[in-house]
Amino acid sequence: MENTLNRITFHYEFISKKGTISNKDRRDVSVILTVDALFTIIIDDAIYFEAEIAILEFYKALFKWKETLIKENIIEFHYYTIEYDEYEDGALISLIPFSNKARVTSIWAQCEVNNVIDLDNAVQEFITLEERLRNDIEQFYHIDLNGFIKHIPLI
Repeated sequence: MENTLNRITFHYEFISKKGTISNKDRRDVSVILTVDALFTIIIDDAIYFEAEIAILEFYKALFKWKETLIKENIIEFHYYTIEYDEYEDGALISLIPFSNKARVTSIWAQCEVNNVIDLDNAVQEFITLEERLRNDIEQFYHIDLNGFIKHIPLI
C-alpha cells in the first residue's frame, strides 16, 4: 500500500484589535509582540496545530526563510518565539524537507497525523502563506511591514 501525501492548509484570525499597532510603533518591540493571531495548521481534515502566536514575529520568520529559498537547496523553516523558551523538543512550527517530500512538525501538535507532504506543494503553501499574511496584516492594521521588518525580534 502506497503512502498518500497529505494536503496542508493554514488559517489565521487576528485577535488583536485594529488599533493595537500603527506605523509609529514600528520600533516598539513590546507593541510588536502584542499583535496576536489564532494560527491553525490543518493537515487533510485534522487540526494539527492551533495556538495564539505573535503573528508579526511569525511573519518575519516566514519572510526571512522565503528570502533564502533556492530551488535546488530548500532549507528548513523553523519558528521559535521569544515568548516561549523551552525548545529542547524542537520549534513551535517547522517545515523539514527531505528528498522530494517535507514534514511539518510542531512541539505543540494537537494530534498525530502522517504529515508527509510533497515538497513542492509544501514550499508553495508556505510561500503563499507569507504573501497572504503580509497583505492581510498590512490591510487589517493599516501598516507598512517594510518599516517593521528590521525591528521585529527573531530567534
